Parts: sequence; C-alpha cells; structure tokens
Amino acid sequence: MSELHPAKLLPFPHAGDSRSAARSRALVCSDPRALDVLRQLDRIAGSDATILLVGETGTGKELAARRVHEQSRPNGAFVAVNCGAFSESLIEAELFGHEAGAFTGAQQARAGWFETAQGGTLFLDEIGDMPLSMQVKLLRVLQERQVVRVGSRKPLAVDVRVIAGTNVDLQAAVDAGKFRRDLYYRVSVAPVRLLPLRERPGDILPLARHFLELYGRRLGLEEPRLSEAAAHTLLAYGWPGNIRELENVVQFGLIMSSQGLVQAADLRLPNCQPSGPLAGPLAMAAGDEAFAAIAHDLRTLLESGHPDLYEQVERVLINTAFEHCQGNQVHTARRLGVSRNVVRAQLKRFGLLSGARDDCEVEETALTA
Repeated sequence: MSELHPAKLLPFPHAGDSRSAARSRALVCSDPRALDVLRQLDRIAGSDATILLVGETGTGKELAARRVHEQSRPNGAFVAVNCGAFSESLIEAELFGHEAGAFTGAQQARAGWFETAQGGTLFLDEIGDMPLSMQVKLLRVLQERQVVRVGSRKPLAVDVRVIAGTNVDLQAAVDAGKFRRDLYYRVSVAPVRLLPLRERPGDILPLARHFLELYGRRLGLEEPRLSEAAAHTLLAYGWPGNIRELENVVQFGLIMSSQGLVQAADLRLPNCQPSGPLAGPLAMAAGDEAFAAIAHDLRTLLESGHPDLYEQVERVLINTAFEHCQGNQVHTARRLGVSRNVVRAQLKRFGLLSGARDDCEVEETALTA
C-alpha cells in the first residue's frame, strides 16, 4: 500500500455481521483518484444539496450515499430504494405510501419510503429506470417537499435528503426522451462520478486484503493471504463488475485455497493470466499499488499520443527524485538504484544542474584546496 496515500476504509454498518455475499461492503480509498472523489463527497455532505452519484454497477454508490448520510444526517434513517425493482403500478405506493382501500389488496394504510426516511436520507438507486409517468410526480415532491399517499388528498410534509444513483448516462437519456430534463436538473445539483475499479488500480489490492480478512474470519482461517502471482493476476484483470466482482472472486479464491494461501489458479478469473498490462518486469518487481497507478497513467499518456513520451517520463523521474533528495546526486542515485554518473549525465541532459554546482566539481574543489 502506498505510504503517501494510506487507505481509508468505509464499511457498511455491522458489515461483519452481514450474511449477504452479493453486496459490496467496503469502499477502500487508497488510490489518489479515489481519495479525490472521497474529498469531494465530504465537501458536498456539509450542504443539503441533492446529490447524483454516477457510476457503473458495483462501484459502491450505496456506500457513498451512506457516507454522505453519516456526515449530514446521522441521527435520521438511511433508506435505500432501487427504482428499477418495482413495477410501474406499484412504485408510486412504494415511494409515497397508500391509504387503506386505495387499491386491491391495500387492506391498511402504509407509509411510503419518503415518510420512512423522515429526518434522514433517501437513496434512490438506478433512478434512470424510473418510468416517465412517475418522474413528474417525483419532481413535484422534490420541489414541494410534500408527498400525497395513494388514495389520499392530504399532503404530508417530508424533511428528507435525497441522493440519486444511476449507472446510465442521464444526459443521453434526456436527449433520447427517456428522462425528464427538469427532473435531471433537480437531482443533479451536485453530481459525483464514482470511478470504476479499472480507473483506481491502487485500490485493488487493499480491497482484496479487506475481503480476505472478512471471509477468512468466517471460514476460520488465520492470516489468509494472496500469493505474489495471485496479486499480479488481480492487478492485470479489467474488473468489469468492479468492487462487487472483486469481492466474489476473493471469496471463491479463499474457498478453493489451501490453508488460506490464495494462488492465481484459485481465483478462476476468465481469460486472465499474469501477462496483462501489469505483468512482466513491472509487476514482478513490485506488487505495489503505486506501480499499478503509474501503469494506468502511462496507458493514458500512450493513448493520448503524447509526443516524446519516453524522454518526458525520464525527465519527470529524474527531476522528482532529485528534488526529493534535496539536490544531492549521491542520494538520488541511491534512491533510483543507479550510479551517480548516470544521474549526473541525466541531470546535465535535462538542464537540471543550471544554477547549481555539480557534486563532482565540489569534490574536485575540495581535493585541490
């Protein structure tokens, strides 16, 4: 794990007691990009703005919503609702409640999810799946802060912070006529994009270790661990299912492992061998998340067609190391694992010795004095 970016673990409440294996229970933030998103969430949490969490399936949208809730309305209830889980005929009653006799089977009155979350937070996940007929009713509730139960004419005031989540491009849905433009503007006051796991490679191994500990404890294993090859395999995989897929892979790997040591073959990842973009000398030299982040940035630069990339990378490496060592060539060479002559030649090549005396010249002056 990178010393510069210590991991921040954001678990679900009572995560260790949960028996559901399908839900991701932790959002580990060690990768610099993930830490930036976390800081953005923390700033927004201090307001009461409606938040739109945009991210692929399995990126931890519900956990991010819980994070905001704990910082803004910790004394209220947190209610999570999947808007795509209800039929068009039932979703209004689910969200706003209903009175007795409002429809067939409604034998008694029942509060909806807005009332249940009174004083707290309502997380409307997959809001892009909400029917158009329901979107206009939701818009009115967000504007008026009142709900009307199905079968009633009496409005009920609600004090609820709404956080919406989606794995689709809502702007594209608006352009296609599948999502109301006015509702889009209402729910996206504070949009936050949650990164897929492939864009935050520095979090892959910290997350894997968290799930190793979680499931190892349940299986009665002492100090479960990943082999070096297994760690390389995890870093080389693209993770289309994001954190949820990683959790399931680690759990299965532990089940298949021998005495808690997970080998690459135990992971059973599809079409993935330790020969991907992180394999070879880079991956074998260090199983470190920091190198995974560097590899990600290099791929981005390669795709952008950056001119003179090799020379620019060399310049950045030498300059950064020289500054880190406070301009000492000997220390710089030791840190980089090369000779001082190599460092000196590179410093001269990139003009980084201008305005400063060369270490070799200092020594020669001292010897002839």
